[in-house]
Amino acid sequence: MKTVNQFDFAGEKVLIRVDFNVPLDSDLQITDDSRIKAAVPTIQTILNKGGSVILMSHLGRPKEGAENKFSLKHIVSHLSSLLGVEVKFANDCIGTEANEMASSLQSGEVLLLENLRFYKEETKGEIEFTKKLASLGTFYVNDAFGTAHRAHASTAVIAQFFPNKKCFGYIMANEIENAQKILSNPQRPFTAIVGGAKVSDKLLIIENLMQIADNIIIGGGMAYTFAKAMGGNIGNSLCEEDRIALCLELIAKAKSKGVKLLLPEDSVLADKFDANANTQIGNNHEIPNAWMGLDIGPNATKLFAETIRHSKTILWNGPMGVFEMEKFENGTKSIALALAEATKNGAFSLIGGGDSAAAIHKFNLATQVSYVSTGGGALLEYFEGKELPGIAAVEN
Repeated sequence: MKTVNQFDFAGEKVLIRVDFNVPLDSDLQITDDSRIKAAVPTIQTILNKGGSVILMSHLGRPKEGAENKFSLKHIVSHLSSLLGVEVKFANDCIGTEANEMASSLQSGEVLLLENLRFYKEETKGEIEFTKKLASLGTFYVNDAFGTAHRAHASTAVIAQFFPNKKCFGYIMANEIENAQKILSNPQRPFTAIVGGAKVSDKLLIIENLMQIADNIIIGGGMAYTFAKAMGGNIGNSLCEEDRIALCLELIAKAKSKGVKLLLPEDSVLADKFDANANTQIGNNHEIPNAWMGLDIGPNATKLFAETIRHSKTILWNGPMGVFEMEKFENGTKSIALALAEATKNGAFSLIGGGDSAAAIHKFNLATQVSYVSTGGGALLEYFEGKELPGIAAVEN
């Protein structure tokens, strides 16, 4: 895998695709800068090796062209302080101003381009737009794992214009390396924890993990579709009626492969989807009609945590319940604590981006696990066995 470690950047203008898609509050202040901080080592390595840096990113999902609330200018001062370099800003990502600022860039300087998503051509991967972006630099680095599954102009199409001058940044390299620790030769027992609302969202990853996992823990809303498939009464709990037969197939497949499929036997039930709902503990197969499961119950929590603590490799993708509400956070929190304990005892733990990453940060345990992925959707597709355009474009 080619990374920034293997190249000399003296005199190069390095176009780096970063993921600065960070949350901003109503005053347009950054509320979580972890994605920006993660990109700093790649940028500094290139600057230290004599290159200049041109940064490209998305921010939010603007509908029609430029919108102030989605402008990357709002992150310039914070980025400057993190890098210790005054970051220049181009008010467009292509055109006269961007061209002039890029061509006058000196070694050690940093230029941030305006939001690529102000152009529909970016997400469509249009070649003429890509050529304009590519003309700004002499070397291409992809360090945006979170968008590696998208065939956008700046992630997949642009790499062809730099046949011998392209590589991965540290984020991309770390993501691939850590995912491979699980995919190629996991230490056993290997436990995969799959949560979230829908079976349909996680079908491919469950099927793929059955080839390599010893245990698969199922939590979150999808568990109730499994419970109904097994003849249970799930009350008002979330259920994908059209996936019931599929759940039975997955149960049978796990059995035939000798994979232990762990489903929650009990839940924290609520009389409505509300932070102040009335709650009770109930069996997953006997949920009263007016009630719904919003978190795993104490028996499931105990069994899952015990399984995790006895594992040597753990992948976590998806919460156990509605952890954003305090009444329904305990299952997810207990999983996070068990992961931290297993890691302390020598296990390798990978947190699969998205909601799982949000949860591990919420409970202040991110430093107590092996690796927290920056890409939810991208990591999911990687584990589903799909080729990611942003990776393939650099490797080819």
